[in-house]
Parts: sequence; structure tokens; C-alpha cells
Amino acid sequence: MTDSPSHHIPNQSLIDLNAHPYQLFADWLAEAEIHEPNDPNAMSVATATPDGRPSVRILLLKGVDERGFVFYTNSESRKGEELRDNPHAALLFHWKSLRRQIRIEGPVQPVSADETDRYFASRSRVSRLGALASDQSRPLADRSIFEERLTKVSETYGEDSPIPRPPHWLGYRVVPERFEFWQERAFRLHDRATWTRRATSTDPQWDVTRLYP
Repeated sequence: MTDSPSHHIPNQSLIDLNAHPYQLFADWLAEAEIHEPNDPNAMSVATATPDGRPSVRILLLKGVDERGFVFYTNSESRKGEELRDNPHAALLFHWKSLRRQIRIEGPVQPVSADETDRYFASRSRVSRLGALASDQSRPLADRSIFEERLTKVSETYGEDSPIPRPPHWLGYRVVPERFEFWQERAFRLHDRATWTRRATSTDPQWDVTRLYP
């Protein structure tokens, strides 16, 4: 980010405060799919321990609707353990090509087993085998150990054999309580706006506020 005019920024219009946050997210993601060279669905996912020690990593968004934002992971990983003990998360989408970012915060709910099974089955064969072979986030004395385990599970499940989803490979849904949309503007006079959920009903209402840069 610089203090000079950013003439190359694709869109300098102000954020529409009348927009629904999910629709605005969808619109921005659609633009990112055109302009962002790699993984427009990449997001930083922040979790924390019960005593508030945070950790963050980049994952891929695998589903979104008005129930929330979905990703999948090994529940025995560090993030899985943190989500078990403190089921809240923050997401950050940053699209450098568009000079935009979106922050999303809220509680986390488990994705149903059926939905998780369907997504797992849609993954590549090697990715499914890797989920079986990997003790994600656990110490690995030598890479060859993991590669040997991958070879063994590959031999166990032939090319035409169904590969079962490991019971610890789960889906998580972040249910937004707060969105913040950020659009770069020249001279750091950025445009920011928040949508904060007012109710937890099936048709939640949103309080919308524009923020100082």
C-alpha cells in the first residue's frame, strides 16, 4: 500500500451500504475469480485457544451460502483442536489484484456428515489417500515415513476402490456475526464498512456502519 494515487485500482466506487453482506461477498468473489491469478477462494483462518492465544493459516473456502462459510480439515490438527475447545473463528479474504479485503467473524458449527462425505468424495484420489496417511500437524521424524504410509494406503485402496473418509476429517462452518468490507482508495483514504448481525433468527437483521479509514 502506498501514499501515491492508485490509478490502477479496478473499482473506486464506494461500498454499497444497502447491499446484503452475502450478496456483496458473492459479487466481490466473482470479480476476484476474474482478476486474481491464484486461488481467489484462499482465506486466512484465525483460531484461538481457550485462553486467547491465536494462530492463523491460509485455507481454501469450499462452500458458502446464508448458513455460513465452509472449510474442511483434520479435527486432530492444531486448528481442529482449537476449534473444539473454542468454537469461534475469524476469516480474511485479501485480493491484492483488486485492492480489497473482507473480514468475517463468528462462531463455528460442524458441517453435517452427509455434506462432508460428499465433499470428501469429490476430492482427487491422491488427496483422499493423503488424508488417510497424514497425522496432520503431528511431528514427522522423516518425510520418508509419510511417503511409505501413503504408498501403503494406496495399495490398500485400488484404483477402483472407494476411499473412506477418516472419522477425524471434518467440515466446519463459520456463521458470520460480523463482516467488514475494505476497499483501497488513493492516499490511504480507504473505504470501510461493517455489517453486524443483530439477531440469531433464521432471517437475521444487520446493522450497517461506514468506518473512518
